[in-house]
Amino acid sequence: MDVASGQVLYDHDSGRASAPASTTKLATSVAALGLLGDAHTLTTTVVATGGDRIVLVGGGDPTLTLDGLAADTAAALRARGETSVHLGYDTSYYSGPDLHPIGVNDNVARVTALMVDEARLDASTNGPAPRAADPARAAAQAFAGKLRARGITVTGGYEETSGAGGTRLAAHHSAPLGELVEKMLTDSDNDLAEALAREVARASGQPASFAGAAKAIPAALRQYGVPLTHSVFTDGSGLNREDALSPATLTRILALAASPAHPELRPVVDGLPIAAFTGTLAARFPSDAPGAGVVRAKTGTLTGTNTIAGLTTTPSGRTLAFSFMTQHAPSTPSAESALDTLASALSAP
Repeated sequence: MDVASGQVLYDHDSGRASAPASTTKLATSVAALGLLGDAHTLTTTVVATGGDRIVLVGGGDPTLTLDGLAADTAAALRARGETSVHLGYDTSYYSGPDLHPIGVNDNVARVTALMVDEARLDASTNGPAPRAADPARAAAQAFAGKLRARGITVTGGYEETSGAGGTRLAAHHSAPLGELVEKMLTDSDNDLAEALAREVARASGQPASFAGAAKAIPAALRQYGVPLTHSVFTDGSGLNREDALSPATLTRILALAASPAHPELRPVVDGLPIAAFTGTLAARFPSDAPGAGVVRAKTGTLTGTNTIAGLTTTPSGRTLAFSFMTQHAPSTPSAESALDTLASALSAP
């Protein structure tokens, strides 16, 4: 599709919906930015609820780190003349099952409103990794350790409880939504995708759950006029092969993001991996391919599913949005190579 004019230049079965894999994240991104704006943040708080009890209240930030929050909490407690506390934690910001429909998997942690560094148990910052079995409780335990290191005694167990009505002691704000979207797309971050899907649900008046997000994301896309015939949403990340999107849907989403009429969606373009250079495309496209350094695209890969959807610029300066999807390819490397060749062809002289 020509982005400037909206003219469809080539179409083969573009209305056929199939498993999009991680290109689903494009839909999640547009829905989140359109409803919340790129300055929106995810906020984790610590509140005092009476006596010596404090509660760590999750706000849906999978990128949470604890050092600053612990330092601010310890300072607030000392200012109140308190140096010994009982610690609880609150995950009520989300509802519904926390286990992704694909089950326990290194590609995504349990989807809870409270976790630290995506509940990763190694030093990784992206990609598959072993995860904490109970991310929220692990976060509370880690927070207790950081309070102790700052001279605060933490007694008793770590119980899940409510922080409602408590007095705020400290807060931690995530990076702005625009930056979170960029990271999510560049690294194909499933944890961020599921968190942002729940933000879309909350902003739409739906429960912050898989089911709520599945209703809220397409509703947000319809506000932009995105065609959604035969589309199916079950998550925000695309890990569930029950999801279904068409090339027409994905191409329209990308054309919207690249349009000067929608500056609120610019982080989608900025976050797309660059062929042969960044993110999930760093090891894709030969360095001498016409698309290398020119194609910006989101990939999607599940067993038997390979997709690519993105933007490129022709030698004459024309910006094109594209989506190529394939199912049941016998070889992932050969499918990816074929998709990369198609994307490169759009950038060739």
